[in-house]
Amino acid sequence: MSPTATPFASDDLPTTTLDAVVIGGGAAGLAGALMLARSRRSVVVIDAGTPRNAPAEGVHGLLGHDGVPPAELLRVGREEVRRYGGRIVAGTVASTVAATPSAEGDPRFVVTLADGHPLQTRRVLVATGLRDRLPEVPGLAEHWGHGVVHCPYCHGWEVRDEPIGVLAVGPASVHHALLFRQLTADLVYFTRGTELDADTRARFAARGVRVVDDPVAAVESAEGGITGVRLADGQVVPRRVIAVATTMVARTDGLDGLDLPTEDLPHGMGRRLATGPAGTTAVPGVWVAGNATDLAAQVGASAAAGALAGAHMNADLASADTDAALAASRRAA
Repeated sequence: MSPTATPFASDDLPTTTLDAVVIGGGAAGLAGALMLARSRRSVVVIDAGTPRNAPAEGVHGLLGHDGVPPAELLRVGREEVRRYGGRIVAGTVASTVAATPSAEGDPRFVVTLADGHPLQTRRVLVATGLRDRLPEVPGLAEHWGHGVVHCPYCHGWEVRDEPIGVLAVGPASVHHALLFRQLTADLVYFTRGTELDADTRARFAARGVRVVDDPVAAVESAEGGITGVRLADGQVVPRRVIAVATTMVARTDGLDGLDLPTEDLPHGMGRRLATGPAGTTAVPGVWVAGNATDLAAQVGASAAAGALAGAHMNADLASADTDAALAASRRAA
């Protein structure tokens, strides 16, 4: 799914070589930029303004900020980065490529925006997030982020005690159903042609979970929201909330030139950018943080990963600065 862009004030683009360009202005990108800016690094965040959680009414499970609207959290985060000299630029990235390193081997990159403006930078933090792909069930997508939810920790409390239907997409949906059963006693599991063995059916029965094997035709709704799940035979199972595990795919627009490796998750759950400790990648000078590599991370975990990556990037830059200074002193001797 492609969320609608949310406008925000955009800073001017610099013309000098930057210490870091952060691609993506969500929790991971802003936290990484904050760490870099507080370390007196020149940093620009390129933000398309399309956060994954834009449809949600609030961010939950984030200590000290539980329930804050996503747009407000990002607004405050942008101002915090700017307070230390970081810049936030509205736009999208068309390409990112490695350039000729410095004489000492310090990496260089060119990040080109969709409007053609190039940014020269020493380091890149990829914090592009992911795209959620919903099953192609008529009537489902229009309720995404409201009557259709995917995360029991992000939205579970808000839908507690409602009649919930789980639309199965594969083996992971069994675990999904048990988590949502903690939140309501009225849970129906629609298998949608997926396998469900006898042991799992017995476990569901023990928890009072009704299993429906009939094919699902559509999600029914009225002005007040979802009303039920219509089966292929025309029967409607009344539901107020639909829980469904999405296929989560890392956003990689504008990153092809870096040739970053990706990894597929089991059971078709999605695809992520492969990383090492603290978000390091196979490309020296490039880090990845947040949902682009940790598909299940909530806002707090994404912010923590961004902050850790930013700190490691600053340490790497400090080492490169020292190498350059030492080389210069030896040339002058």
